Amino acid sequence: MTEPHTLATLGWSQFFLSQLEADELSLTPVRLSGVHRARIDGLTTAGPVTLSLTGALDAGALAIGDWVLSDGIRLIRRLDRKTLLSRMAAGTGLAHQLIAANVDTLFIVTSCNADFNPARLERYLALSAEAGTESVVLLTKADTTETAEDYRTQAARLQRGLQVLALDARDSSIAADLAQWCGPGQTVALLGSSGVGKTTLTNTLTGRDDLTAPIREDDARGRHTTTTRSLHGLSLGGWLIDTPGMRALSLADASAGIDAVFQDVTEHLGKCRFRDCTHQSEPGCAVRQAVADGLLDAERLDRWDKLKREDRHNTETPAQARARSRQFGRMVKKSLTVKSRHDGGKT
Repeated sequence: MTEPHTLATLGWSQFFLSQLEADELSLTPVRLSGVHRARIDGLTTAGPVTLSLTGALDAGALAIGDWVLSDGIRLIRRLDRKTLLSRMAAGTGLAHQLIAANVDTLFIVTSCNADFNPARLERYLALSAEAGTESVVLLTKADTTETAEDYRTQAARLQRGLQVLALDARDSSIAADLAQWCGPGQTVALLGSSGVGKTTLTNTLTGRDDLTAPIREDDARGRHTTTTRSLHGLSLGGWLIDTPGMRALSLADASAGIDAVFQDVTEHLGKCRFRDCTHQSEPGCAVRQAVADGLLDAERLDRWDKLKREDRHNTETPAQARARSRQFGRMVKKSLTVKSRHDGGKT
């Protein structure tokens, strides 16, 4: 028989306790393990519960891993989150799609085959950095190649101090390698494409036996075996939030997260001749000079610029976009004036 959980082993901390008002001390804290259209599933110290959403928050405003307060029948209110992973919702008209809440560590899962994509990994890393979660890259299928170390080296270059582990997701011994992130009260989340072994990894770390599906041999793409987000207990005492495979990850409100991942780029910012330099063709651009000097990889710079432009497009209001366009026009005029002077008045 499974021993009952304490609030601490469920992930409760002083951060959540400090949010309670005096008249809420009699309510029951619930950790969300499932979110449905009209109800939620959750975990309490007394065991699993199902609560009605009638008259409370809409399901779209809740995420797996959230802490809420309940009177035993209904959800009363949601507590503020320590961390929140979210993305632009593709094709829904919504600004954000919530992925998981109150995650301590994000396991970014890819594999040692054609799925490995540095640009996509940088997106996941920026998402994690913006949310405030620790990032760990897990390279699955390391047992199927002789070049696993090459993949690990490539991934480690994507962010300073990034931890990268190459592993066989079926090997039960990996629990020991991941123990520092999976202990009692800790919460990890898995993000990655379909077919990279997230379900296999979940089975290994939780003792579950969910079905897995084969990948296509030509491009290493898999089929969805996880269709909903869910919270599972880990054999080491922590919690794991599994998510459906995602190949498209559009960022918004993630400018700081992007810069945190691309520190090799941002350390050159502010050294340019023009304060509003776009790092394209302006004279005196320190970023482009760093590329020319071999201090910065040109492809990294291009990927940083692409992510910053995408994030800006998805985040800024129409008024902000117009203001930025006017500022860009002024900057171009200024740089052309400087260039004309440098060329002796010839353009």
